[in-house]
Amino acid sequence: MGAGIGTDAIDTSLVRRLIAAQFPRWADLPVARVESAGTANAMFRLGEDMAVRLPRIEGAAGDVEKEHRWLPRLAPSLPVAVPVPLVKSVPDGDFPWPWAVYRWLDGETPVDGRIADPSQVAKDLAEFVSALRRIDPEGGPASYRSESLAARDTTTRAAIGELREVVDADAAAAVWEAALNAPAWPGPPVWIHADLQPGNVLITDGQLSAVIDFGCLGLGDPAVDLIAAWYVLPAQARAVFRSALERDDAAWQRGRGWALSIALDELRYYRETNPVMATIARRVIHAVLTDADRSQGG
Repeated sequence: MGAGIGTDAIDTSLVRRLIAAQFPRWADLPVARVESAGTANAMFRLGEDMAVRLPRIEGAAGDVEKEHRWLPRLAPSLPVAVPVPLVKSVPDGDFPWPWAVYRWLDGETPVDGRIADPSQVAKDLAEFVSALRRIDPEGGPASYRSESLAARDTTTRAAIGELREVVDADAAAAVWEAALNAPAWPGPPVWIHADLQPGNVLITDGQLSAVIDFGCLGLGDPAVDLIAAWYVLPAQARAVFRSALERDDAAWQRGRGWALSIALDELRYYRETNPVMATIARRVIHAVLTDADRSQGG
């Protein structure tokens, strides 16, 4: 993951200094931390209608340039708002990596069991995924999750082994095997968000209003974005999501495999250090395994 900066070191006083030095026209605006369980970036609200996003780890620093280049091109073709950057900084003596200022996007992140209209959100997510996939991929970078499921086999099986006391290892292995054996995506790589987790989607008045954090953005298998079915949606809305996307069994199995693999990796990594991320990962693993049992039973 590369070198990192402690959360306490990125505070409002630092952000004020950075803004004053590089964008002095905003120096008098109030700055407030935005609480988040995310580990790659720190977010601060700047005034009423802007946000400052700073990488916490070296591996996330390159995302600033990627978002600055690609989000303005993708945004007009997407059905909901995305965080198009207004300006980006240059590294200086106070902060070693580039960071950026974005328009503030209103909305609430979905909470398990508290989505007012899950079917509507499922349709909205499907519309977003479909619109992203249709955009011309010419020149696009590889997604952070552009590898095949087979390339994740060793680490996924290792996670299953390490988590045997907290997950149903046999059921997880069976779901993983089914995903590995599913036919591969037959087409060229397409645009994918690749991290459609609760913290990266915003809901306003019962509808999807924005998708944020495009650090994993790039080209890959469209099945990766099916992780939203288990990460964001309750069980009763997954069929709506799948139907709206018209995904076949092979894509659904790969998507389920991606959700399982990512959640296992997150639980292994965060179970002692990030309770929010670990809780989400446990819920996703349970949802994946329960959903697989239901499918096999049906």
